[in-house]
Amino acid sequence: MKTLIINIKELLQVRDSSVLKVSGDEMAVLPTIKNAYLVIEDNLIADFGSMEDLPEDLNPEKCIDADGKMVLPSWCDSHTHIVYAGNREQEFVDRINGLTYEEIAHRGGGILNSALKLNETSEEEIYNQSKARLEEIIRLGTGAVEIKSGYGLTVDGELKILRVINQLSKEYPVTIKATFLGAHAFPLEYKNNRKGYIDLIINKMLPEIAENELATFIDVFCETGYFTVAETEQIMEAGIHFGLKPKIHVNQFHSIGGIQAGIKHNALSVDHLETMKPDDIEALKNTETMPVVLPSCSYFLGIPYAPAREMMANSLPVAVASDFNPGSTPSGNMNFVVSTACIKMKMTPEEAINAATINGAYAMGISKTLGSITIGKKANLIITKPVSSYYQLPYSFGSNLIESVIIEGKVIA
Repeated sequence: MKTLIINIKELLQVRDSSVLKVSGDEMAVLPTIKNAYLVIEDNLIADFGSMEDLPEDLNPEKCIDADGKMVLPSWCDSHTHIVYAGNREQEFVDRINGLTYEEIAHRGGGILNSALKLNETSEEEIYNQSKARLEEIIRLGTGAVEIKSGYGLTVDGELKILRVINQLSKEYPVTIKATFLGAHAFPLEYKNNRKGYIDLIINKMLPEIAENELATFIDVFCETGYFTVAETEQIMEAGIHFGLKPKIHVNQFHSIGGIQAGIKHNALSVDHLETMKPDDIEALKNTETMPVVLPSCSYFLGIPYAPAREMMANSLPVAVASDFNPGSTPSGNMNFVVSTACIKMKMTPEEAINAATINGAYAMGISKTLGSITIGKKANLIITKPVSSYYQLPYSFGSNLIESVIIEGKVIA
């Protein structure tokens, strides 16, 4: 099927196929075409250009008039935990009353709370809860999403989450990447037997995950009170042995050498980065590892924001993601993420859009097929409501400016 979109006020993120990420000063440049058209054939972008160059013989089966509207690639959210059971709204109130995220965790809340709920909930119910979250973020413009496990912390629980992710990927047209995060926290029964839990991850969980092809990536929460650098390296190496590429949580509260460990093991991304030392930034230079920042997590927890401006000033790329999870970011709204990146992290609209599209795709290993308006890439697109300019997208942070979402060439929201 051929679909033609005409009279596009501005077509955003127009790239040559050779561009897989943008770094440093490049992030301030967002290539666009004003008064544009775009052609979709089946599920791919087939052509685009200025309306004055529109071919006369296209004969599309469907034509969409985007007069006054922007068209851009759908958001690529490279860090989420949306497969979970229940919620942690009580902890939200606890934080209002003065408890910190770390204090709540030490009381048996946090990740362990979610793990308890998940292991008590049926796989069918977890799927039903998770698909509702997925449908919500699709309506909000997300066309590719990475989903982590990590709320099981048992062999059965972790496999249950990954099976749900796999089922979602089969039943929804968005691109979904699965990440195994068994090393999210130590279960209570292994509190005094850290080696025992790591052995369980390496000798029980990983072989089953690899045999059933349930994940693409492996992740570790490398942080004070969670997994040490040495433990993180051990788990990453085991994951690599089983064919999983590392993506790791680092520098959320402390800088302990996790970034350097990730780079050493060719991690695709290092995520969080709220606490960055000069050595951390220096280590990321001239690597293939994408720094991923999570502005809505900082917003929700009231913790520092990652120094995105400093990273870009040092010629690094930056991606933004939602961190959608029940404890620290119960929202997958990438429009709010982009706005918060601009408002709180002082990223320009161009930088934030680049971070949420082409660089977000890179952080999932999918920027050859998604993340930009490029001939041959998947037609996963956002069509906005009539807007004055693309600056309005982050400016109107409380408004839903999306009129429709196209996934693989079909209007689905």
